[in-house]
Amino acid sequence: MRCLRFFVPLCICVTLLPNLTPLHAAAKKARMNPSKRVGQGQIQPTIDGKAEETVKRCEKFLQDDPKHLESLFNLAVAWGRLKDTEKAMACVRRAVEAGLPFERFLAGPRNLLQPLTDTPEFKQFAAKHPVELLHGPMLGCVTDRSAKFWVRTAHEMPVQVVLSQSDKLAMPIKSATVFTDEKRDYTAVAEVERLEPNTTYYYDVLLGGKPTLGPKFPSFRTFPPAGSKAKFKIAFGGGAGYTPMHERMWDVLASHHLLSFLFLGDNVYIDNPTRPDMQRYTYYRRQSRPEYRRFIASVPLWAIWDDHDFATNDCVPGADKNDPPWKVPVWNLYKNNWNNPAYGGGEKNPGCWFSFSIADVDFFMLDGRYYRANPGKQNATMLGPVQKKWLYDELKRSWSAFRVLASLVPWVLEAKGTSRDTWRGFEAEREEIFTFLEKNKINGVILLSSDRHRSDVWRIDRPGGYPLFEFESSRLTNIHTHGPQPGCLFSYNAKCSFGQLDFDTAQDDPQVTYRIFNIDDELIHTFSLKKSQLTGKQDK
Repeated sequence: MRCLRFFVPLCICVTLLPNLTPLHAAAKKARMNPSKRVGQGQIQPTIDGKAEETVKRCEKFLQDDPKHLESLFNLAVAWGRLKDTEKAMACVRRAVEAGLPFERFLAGPRNLLQPLTDTPEFKQFAAKHPVELLHGPMLGCVTDRSAKFWVRTAHEMPVQVVLSQSDKLAMPIKSATVFTDEKRDYTAVAEVERLEPNTTYYYDVLLGGKPTLGPKFPSFRTFPPAGSKAKFKIAFGGGAGYTPMHERMWDVLASHHLLSFLFLGDNVYIDNPTRPDMQRYTYYRRQSRPEYRRFIASVPLWAIWDDHDFATNDCVPGADKNDPPWKVPVWNLYKNNWNNPAYGGGEKNPGCWFSFSIADVDFFMLDGRYYRANPGKQNATMLGPVQKKWLYDELKRSWSAFRVLASLVPWVLEAKGTSRDTWRGFEAEREEIFTFLEKNKINGVILLSSDRHRSDVWRIDRPGGYPLFEFESSRLTNIHTHGPQPGCLFSYNAKCSFGQLDFDTAQDDPQVTYRIFNIDDELIHTFSLKKSQLTGKQDK
């Protein structure tokens, strides 16, 4: 397996942890560390057939924090594997009473939970907590005329979505009926077409013909007419490790009434490409959070991965689509957990790249991991030849006011010091892309990126064209931060944050404004660009 791995020391900012009640040292340490590692470290022995070790780790932790939800969940799974139903059910009850969504015990990983969920005791308890919709609905693939809705259910189930411009769902539009499937991890995606542009719709999800979301139905807004001049706002970010005390970020984002949100990598932090159960476990705990579910039901998502979701830290897996052999299975599992319009080039050329448009702004979401090879060498590539040709073809077809190139890692070479994990390791390919923009007179390009646990503004001067501006944001929920680097125009890492882009292409000189908001919804910084600033001299 050609995968390089590096470990970054954890940096704690104590000012981020106000008003914590006194705890013993172990519980304090775990609460200050990203909970993604606590839960993963507990359940991995169970995944590896060593449930007794999970019991030891969880019980030790619960001595200091008796209501730690992830420890209670993992302990229930372990006792179930050890055939001690009484102890397992005691953990289930404690977890649910302490606030863990019961859906966690139905979602799974199902093969790990089966020894528990097959017992009469669990079935009796589950009858008192009837639930069929486990995860979602997740909005995706929204256009000016259509939308898609992703769900996961407890059983294989017919799914239909009904929409209306009325919050009472009067005179609804209906999707075709689709079916969740065990082979797709009990997920399905329903599509609704024939919608009106720039219109608010309310909707419900019918499972087996029964409504699931009322009486207050979620809503979303379709995009402005394709190619039209418009005003709208989206947001983007990465660095979203599962951190319970920061999960409120999803409610903050929802309050901004965004037209879309772009996940730019390190969206859940798995770091385990050879264990599908660890991947599922990591997705499920985020997908079960009520804050996250509220957010994804009302804001369309678009998602690419980075190293911690695809493989391991700073991984360089090579250009072969089937080598290492975990590549395609990780890709298939990824597809079951998102709602994108495409996943690279499909079965022939797997990946997670795709494009979409809002009004007269085009977005190009890039995959810089699947085919990454040879950083720092003459034949280095981050995108691979198929994706790069796709990008060039798409850019040539674009006639929009702005073109947004979204990368999982920073474009600017100085963003991560001398590390070759960013485009610094692929300078020739970066230069090829930038030169292509200039030779083809592709104006209005904005660079987005993620990876560094902060929010930045950068300027890249180009001797042969207009300066390129990069907006980076990757500390949605993470505790760990990265310090600012010399040369940036602005950098913020004091609290979790996200980037918001406000587009106004109706102006004579179209404008985009980058705003940085933190988890307390404080506006930290504003930076605006006119289209004329992103236009070659020969085109003005």
